[in-house]
Amino acid sequence: MPEQSLASIFLGACLINNFVLVYFLGICPFLGVSGKIATASRMGAAVTFVMLVSSLCAYAIHAALAAIGALYLQLVSFIVVIAAAVQLVEMVVRKYSPALFRALGIFLPLITTNCAILALALFQTSKGYGLLQCLVYALGAGAGFTLALVLMAGIREKLELAELPDLATGTAISLFIAGILSLAFMGFAGLGA
Repeated sequence: MPEQSLASIFLGACLINNFVLVYFLGICPFLGVSGKIATASRMGAAVTFVMLVSSLCAYAIHAALAAIGALYLQLVSFIVVIAAAVQLVEMVVRKYSPALFRALGIFLPLITTNCAILALALFQTSKGYGLLQCLVYALGAGAGFTLALVLMAGIREKLELAELPDLATGTAISLFIAGILSLAFMGFAGLGA
């Protein structure tokens, strides 16, 4: 595999191959927490942190399991690490920001089952990234996740002020917006080499 620059890895994970709007991973918090920009940005920060911790641990786990010839334990190990990282985030948020903890509700512990985080660990190992590349990839994926949440939240906040037909309220308009955002991000595909 040709060596990629760190900037191309970051942009690739953030825009070109956005986990939410291109791969359609992590849709549950994308639709559930994107009602307000403040909540969406904090959820994005929490997911980014979990992605960074999971990426670092996944790199170490992959190296250790490859050294002992037990790569079949990789998936289970990744899931355990992700669950532990989410528990850490949940405890910190509950202690230092109870209002945010209540605002995120069930979506904070659901980061554990967020397929975007597991996909990050699996993608980075399959691409054969080094440690620094893994961290940049995780940061780019987290930034892309946060960007998608904040864009959706901003649009939904603006739509609260608009008069919509009854047919296009609630879930219908959210899915319509998500589709349009996804089409817009598909336009970044030309940037990839």
